[in-house]
Amino acid sequence: MGRVLAKLAIVAIWVSVAYGCATPIPSADAIRALPAASPPRDTAAMPDTSVAAVTPPGFISFCVRFADQCDAPQHAPSTVALTESAWRTMQQVNAASNAAIWAEDDAVHYGRAEYWTIPTDGYGDCEDYALAKRKELIAAGFPEPALRIAIVVTPREARHAVLTVVTDKGDFVLDNLRNDVVAWNAAGYNWIERQDPMRPLGWVSLQQPATMVAIGDASRQPRAAGETMAGPR
Repeated sequence: MGRVLAKLAIVAIWVSVAYGCATPIPSADAIRALPAASPPRDTAAMPDTSVAAVTPPGFISFCVRFADQCDAPQHAPSTVALTESAWRTMQQVNAASNAAIWAEDDAVHYGRAEYWTIPTDGYGDCEDYALAKRKELIAAGFPEPALRIAIVVTPREARHAVLTVVTDKGDFVLDNLRNDVVAWNAAGYNWIERQDPMRPLGWVSLQQPATMVAIGDASRQPRAAGETMAGPR
């Protein structure tokens, strides 16, 4: 594991991929009240693929610094039983993290384009929200392979990161743009890639390779207004 991290860290230095974040909209439509405590009925599972995607350099750097967050026990389950307790925990972690972290772009916060971390000073961007929620759910007993960060494109065509939780009743989204937890296919996003549960540092594409390149290669398209998280929630 150590050698792999070291090699990937070197790769991360040379690979520059702008992932960006959508800007939180401080409105009743964006920040909604928490739903009822009972978990939803069965929803669709996200159609994962086996097509490898490029691991975000920010995630590689994160795993170098937080190895305990990137090394699941062998044979750890890749799904969570969606009990009422698990559902409440997911909602509470999502809402509490959204309230505890103030949105701020990495360029402003750390003086660099991309820096994935678990916030300790109350500021972070979309990846940081997702990592903070992931850590809280792991501490609550959720298996790490079931907690997968995903890269999406919002309806406003901004790149964004969210945490997905894979359960026996479908896949759900913990997002800093909303306090309620919703099914992946109700979030309104174009899904690009997410963590591979079979490989701690691996990611898989959620689209056809050609489409993924067209949408995902930030170096080939201008950065749209509103793709950073600077500004109030």
